Amino acid sequence: MIVSRVKGNRKKVLIVIDWFLPGTMSGGPVRSYANLIEHLTDEFEFLVVTRDSDFGSDRPYDTVISNTWTEFNDYTKVFYLSNDNVKREFLKELFQNTEFDIAYINGIYSWYFSILPIILLKPLGKAIIVSARGMLNPQAFSVKGFKKKSFLKIASVFKLYNNVSFHATNADEASFIKSIIGDKTLVQIAPNLPRKLRPSFQQRTQKQNPVSFINLARVSVEKGTLIMLKTLSNIEQPLKLDLYGPIHDEVYWTQCQTVISQLPKHINVTYKGVLPSEKIPETLTDYDFFVLLSEGENFGHAIIEALSSGLPVLISDKTPWKALESKLIGWDVDIKNQYDIIKAFNEAIKMSEIEYSKCSKAAFEYAEAFIDNPEVLKQNKALFLNA
Repeated sequence: MIVSRVKGNRKKVLIVIDWFLPGTMSGGPVRSYANLIEHLTDEFEFLVVTRDSDFGSDRPYDTVISNTWTEFNDYTKVFYLSNDNVKREFLKELFQNTEFDIAYINGIYSWYFSILPIILLKPLGKAIIVSARGMLNPQAFSVKGFKKKSFLKIASVFKLYNNVSFHATNADEASFIKSIIGDKTLVQIAPNLPRKLRPSFQQRTQKQNPVSFINLARVSVEKGTLIMLKTLSNIEQPLKLDLYGPIHDEVYWTQCQTVISQLPKHINVTYKGVLPSEKIPETLTDYDFFVLLSEGENFGHAIIEALSSGLPVLISDKTPWKALESKLIGWDVDIKNQYDIIKAFNEAIKMSEIEYSKCSKAAFEYAEAFIDNPEVLKQNKALFLNA
């Protein structure tokens, strides 16, 4: 077993997560952890334990060496586990031979990367923080709800989360965690950190013809892909929509394709595949608006990145980003009310160039204020400083 030894007197954070960079198929959590590391490596050292393949694939990444600690940056190492080493005894030995101060566990339901690590780490006497990632929010139970609730009952019986603290990204999530895990559960609130590097803003003076929208999310029920596509059949003005994201459910995607094939000719929808993370900021600048009608977002990295590129956003009202119309940066709508969604699309399409330019600038300034907010960085540091 290769032992990871640490540098200096920094606090050492062991991150356990199913998938990490260079993976792209598992969505927001990868971006969350990459951003966290990017912002906090001035004060902490990170040790990431993860799989050597992306979500939905057994093929190892071409660019990594499996089953050894490899340098990610000056103060971050990653241990990419091959499939044959994703097992209890190997993880137990790996944790025992790794020097760290705090264990930071991603998610709730993954046996090898969320549940078993807690069982194996508790005897080591280290602080353990679980980042729920919205998995205890009400909308998360719309998929495999019975199975999830059954696990949580078993976890309670066996006191899995005793002496474990939680990370919530907002006050609502904190209340959801306490309602399920227990009122006395220690929950620290820290919003997710956005991408540190971003393109310089260029003032937008006009929309494209036809008006262009980008949807950046996996194609799935919880991301509202079908709701969005069905709404477009009621839009009477020309519109272009490009979809970027992985397809995890072929049956659902077939339903989406059927709706796309029946859309009016003035509505142009194209599936563009999976967009590598590093290309997101540049790609966003090619569009006028961002749209994501998901059942809920714990944070929504794509939303803040769209705003930071000057794109007004059309999103559901089940995200941390609220009252967007009053801020002149977009719309947050009830996805169960098709009239409100149609109304928002029409307002975006018909928006005057002067009004659009103002909204685009407001979107960028709103994102800039959030990204540069020192309190958000302070809250994230406190997760580990207070552990």
